Amino acid sequence: MNPVLDIEIMRRRHLRAVMPIENVVYPRPWTMGVFTAELDLAKRGDRYYVVGTIDGTLVAYAGLLFTPDDAHVTNIAVDPEWQRRGIASELLLELCWKARERECQGLSLEVRVSNTAAQALYARFGFVPAGVRRKYYENVEDAIVMWCHDVSSPDFAHRLRAIENERSAHVARSTR
Repeated sequence: MNPVLDIEIMRRRHLRAVMPIENVVYPRPWTMGVFTAELDLAKRGDRYYVVGTIDGTLVAYAGLLFTPDDAHVTNIAVDPEWQRRGIASELLLELCWKARERECQGLSLEVRVSNTAAQALYARFGFVPAGVRRKYYENVEDAIVMWCHDVSSPDFAHRLRAIENERSAHVARSTR
């Protein structure tokens, strides 16, 4: 039987489990203070952060920043022991559905030029390259800026449902 992924709103109590993942996944990790400030903004509705747990263990997290018409993916991080099992796809589905719920028109994000796996994931969701931020990561590596337009359209909802129907066999999602 496949492990079951539960996705819930990130709370301060999750941060002790978020930080070890953050510190392993990112060369320049956010601090506890940054996450706390982001969660304060989430309380006001300006951000949306979720965590993914399997059998009560936090294995991933993701977030959105809202602007009046769009949303920006701030992060998607999966514990290295749980990568390549469809968890990032499930988190991105959650973020996309939230952006639609908020009637966002577009979604944006930055991704490392070297992270071709993430680029492929984002392309599957309809993100396309829109530019480059030179030396964005650690003042060394470029970032590809990617956009997904028409998030509120029926076509985008159809794309999300198709992705849900093609879910990975590695992990099951508890509910949606």
